[in-house]
Order: sequence, then structure tokens, then C-alpha cells
Amino acid sequence: MQEILWRNKLGEFNTEIVAIISNHNDLEPLAKNYNIPFYYFPITTENKTSQEILEIMLLKNLEIDIVVLARYMQILSPEFVSELPNKIINIHHSFLPAFIGGNPYKQTFMRGVKMIGATSHFVTYDLEEGPIIAQDIIRISHKDSVKDLVRKGRD
Repeated sequence: MQEILWRNKLGEFNTEIVAIISNHNDLEPLAKNYNIPFYYFPITTENKTSQEILEIMLLKNLEIDIVVLARYMQILSPEFVSELPNKIINIHHSFLPAFIGGNPYKQTFMRGVKMIGATSHFVTYDLEEGPIIAQDIIRISHKDSVKDLVRKGRD
């Protein structure tokens, strides 16, 4: 997310970031640093549905064109996805369709794969199955630990 904010500030993107909506309260200082309104929605198993309803209401009030999931780390409900069809982009820290879900770097390490990647894709009802927008990879070696993969994956 920081990379997106930084590059947007440099004028590399033809967009306006109108809000940061997060389930991580620790991102508020980052939003303040870029003078972007911050909205915090803590998500638990018990409140997920009600929080998603509030998020959708906020997104509609803000009249957003697109939602980019960067560090959101929640699986969106089908109801949420249906409210914003073809308007949600996920940035997944692995080379899809391989290594779906959580801990992709650990999955990569355990399989002995020699490259890691990142994928941006449209969110659909099926986890990590939406149409791919862009991908990139970086080579790794047997000398790399899972921690190394996480660090390299940030690039």
C-alpha cells in the first residue's frame, strides 16, 4: 500500500485516492502522512457481515470507481463482491494461480520453487480466481529463507 501511495503522490498514477478503508488500525498514520481520510473497520467472525455492510455504504457515499485491496487480508463475502462487480482489484503476494490463499511464501519455500511473484486480479466469488490484470516475478534460490522470500516479495 505504501508503494501505491508514494507513486500516486509522485504523479505516476492518473487517479485520486479518496480514502483508505482498513481492518488494520495501524495504517492510520500512513493515511495521515498522505492526507487521505482513514476509516477503520475491525473485522471479526462475529461482526464481518455488519462491518461489510458499513463498508459498502461508505464506498457508495464516496462514489468510488474502484477498490484496491492492499493489505486488507480478508476474504470478501459474495454479497460484498456483488455490490461492486468488476470494481474490486486484489493485489495478491504470489504468482497465481499457484499458491492461493495465506502464506504463499511458505508454500513456495516448501515446494522448492525458484521464483516468487505478485498478481493483481479482479475479485470474483471464487478465491483468487478472478481475471488477472498483471503479474511480475523475481527469482529466488535455495539459499533464501521464508523471511528472505517475504522481503524479496515486497519488490
